[in-house]
Amino acid sequence: MTDTVKVQLEDAQRTEKVKLALLSMQRYSWEQGVAAQAMLESGDMELAILFARDAVNRQDAAGKLGVMNDGYSVTDSAANGEAVARAAQATGDPLFEQGAARMLDWLLHHAPRTAEGTLRHVIDKPQVWIDSFYMAPPFLAVSGHYEEAVKQIDGYRQLLWDPEARLFGHIWDDEAKAYVRQAHWGVGNGWAAAGMVRVLERLPESMSEERERILGYLLDVLEGCLAHLREDGLLHDVIDDSSTFVETNAAQMLSYAIYRGVTLGLLDRRYIRAAERMRTAAHGRVDERGLVQGSCAAPFFDRPGTAPESQAFFLLMESAASRYRDAVGTEAETGASQEEGGAA
Repeated sequence: MTDTVKVQLEDAQRTEKVKLALLSMQRYSWEQGVAAQAMLESGDMELAILFARDAVNRQDAAGKLGVMNDGYSVTDSAANGEAVARAAQATGDPLFEQGAARMLDWLLHHAPRTAEGTLRHVIDKPQVWIDSFYMAPPFLAVSGHYEEAVKQIDGYRQLLWDPEARLFGHIWDDEAKAYVRQAHWGVGNGWAAAGMVRVLERLPESMSEERERILGYLLDVLEGCLAHLREDGLLHDVIDDSSTFVETNAAQMLSYAIYRGVTLGLLDRRYIRAAERMRTAAHGRVDERGLVQGSCAAPFFDRPGTAPESQAFFLLMESAASRYRDAVGTEAETGASQEEGGAA
């Protein structure tokens, strides 16, 4: 067995442990959604359908999917939307079709917004959170509401971007016109980067201006985050505050965004080196039970520990890395064939 094959086998075994650990965890609406996305991207459609089914079973009267005592949130439940929509396509079951339609109706027609039309993050407060970057716009784009997806990203960018730090702040109060929490939270910036990649994948080529604008946002946050990347391939919980704990999930989220962005042709391959460093660091944080340690910990996200979203992003990162390797291998084979053909 070669060293490369041995490493690949160890990675696969570790990934399976991470998946099993995720399945053991209790999950709020967005955690259920990100876990379902991890199943979709790893090709486990049957498990994705099961995740989607329970999200619909726990859909509330407003249409929000997967609600588990987190009905105060405006956008979190939309993280389930893609899996439910894909389950509808795969099965033709009206349960999923209606579930996705009701989730979309909530976002488009009932969810509270700022005066400019940006979706708020909590129902009873005029707050916009960076988390929403990932929760709502990708599902809007998957559903064909491209302009609305772009509108939301533009709105979040306008309110939360700190141009001096080249990082996003966390929570904005739109009534007070001030931050509730200005800290440049690592996982929050990861939500933004990953969410924008998912939207860019769906936007049609005809929306070239919008694609370029969002790609610019993505490049800005990647550069801002990577400027603070530690030697060990990780970031601090608050990215530009070294007094905060060293955190795992932000590195996974950024690594995922880079692998996926490069494979889609959005990002230059020069970012892969950073993605590999962060991926290696994340693998080093997985314990013998498959728990990704050192993550911003559920349920309060104020200390290091474990979290369903971190388990899911390990899986998302691995799927994106695998697709990147496949794409590079295919390109290399194609190039070699062309050279042989030319020589002949």
